[in-house]
Amino acid sequence: MYNVMVISLGCDKNTAESEKMITILESRGYGITSVYEDADVAVVNSCCFIKSATEETIAKLFELAELKQDRLKYIICVGCMAERYKDEISADIPEVDAFLGTSSLARIADVVDSLVSGKRQGESAIEIYDDINDSSALDNITSRIITEHPYMGYLKIAEGCDKRCTYCAIPLFKGRFRSVAMNTLLAETRILAANGVRELILVAQETTSYGVDIYGEKRLHELIHKISEVDGIEWIRLLYAYPEEIYDELITEMSSNPKVLHYIDMPLQHTEDEVLRRMGRRIRKQGIYDVVSRLRAAMPDIAIRSTMITGFPGETREQHEDCLATLDELKLDHVGAFTYSREDGTAAATFEGQVHEQTKKKYMREIMELQQGISHEKNQTFTGKVLDVIIEGYIPEDDVYVGRTYRDAPDVDGLVFIDTDRELMSGEIVPVKIYEASEYDMSGRFVI
Repeated sequence: MYNVMVISLGCDKNTAESEKMITILESRGYGITSVYEDADVAVVNSCCFIKSATEETIAKLFELAELKQDRLKYIICVGCMAERYKDEISADIPEVDAFLGTSSLARIADVVDSLVSGKRQGESAIEIYDDINDSSALDNITSRIITEHPYMGYLKIAEGCDKRCTYCAIPLFKGRFRSVAMNTLLAETRILAANGVRELILVAQETTSYGVDIYGEKRLHELIHKISEVDGIEWIRLLYAYPEEIYDELITEMSSNPKVLHYIDMPLQHTEDEVLRRMGRRIRKQGIYDVVSRLRAAMPDIAIRSTMITGFPGETREQHEDCLATLDELKLDHVGAFTYSREDGTAAATFEGQVHEQTKKKYMREIMELQQGISHEKNQTFTGKVLDVIIEGYIPEDDVYVGRTYRDAPDVDGLVFIDTDRELMSGEIVPVKIYEASEYDMSGRFVI
């Protein structure tokens, strides 16, 4: 039996895809391993959203190429890098044996079958590239194996994007926006719930336009409502909600459905009108204020996360300072920042006024320093209060459990460290009284 290792790089959307590939491989009879020394085949689910992600994928492929001198026999590159940079990878890393495009991941077992049966014996790498705008591949995989936390799963509800932001290359290798059929998503949710998932996190390039392409209107609120009726699902979290697409029915569903967390990830990328215009964003500063106001009016306790791009071409010091002032007024709960990355094939790559790398980093530091103060102030308001916390594990050297509140998405937000004499299980949702809070994390005691 051949053992396959699936390495998932980049975003949580890739995690969901990797878990589906693992399911397909297991059903075909392949062993799955996370140990390099035990792997016969390595599958790299790649990412190239920004320069650093591209560099991470290339480094991983070079690392695996070195391992082909030992037990490892085959390397397969799938996903975004395979779609965008296949020729460059083939030239620089000929050890890669196969490529699958972003719409071809369901054929992973067929590719492994071909390799282990000797289809590549000094020949060119195997290449499978289906139409990146094909929707049929979205609706034929519902089985899932959870690879990380068995109580938490990502549900990818759409693929591609129609926004055409000037800095973003995703439509070039992910295609147009395509929603996954609601019945398919509900079947996948039931499987996840039956396997112990309690927190379901909805992801896509953009979640808020769910349904417009196949139902003729936004149906995210309806999808969320039906998901909440699945036994076992207790928390529903929404990521990647574009601010201009947030609509009244969605806000009503979020505010009235007890299973939907009062949390939203809403990528803004900037706050100032001229920069937003050059970015190709479809909202302006007043619209940002309006949507934040609507969310907080319906859910006063809502936690709002966003991201900012610093050093976009043409961004002036004045525009950056205006952005800082706007963020200081908005007082979002979580803000991440990353420097502008000049991506091949995007409009912004050709813009004049490219900002020096050191300036980009300086702007990023200033945003993060501002947000640390805001986050610390907000977290302090929870001291003395009781919050439900989903348990993620135990730290034996500190004799504390660790978990997350509704305010914290996995991997990007804060943690809660919990003192208790009781044994807690991962995935258990328990009440915790907060007694200490920093800018990122909080500490508390289990409440009986």
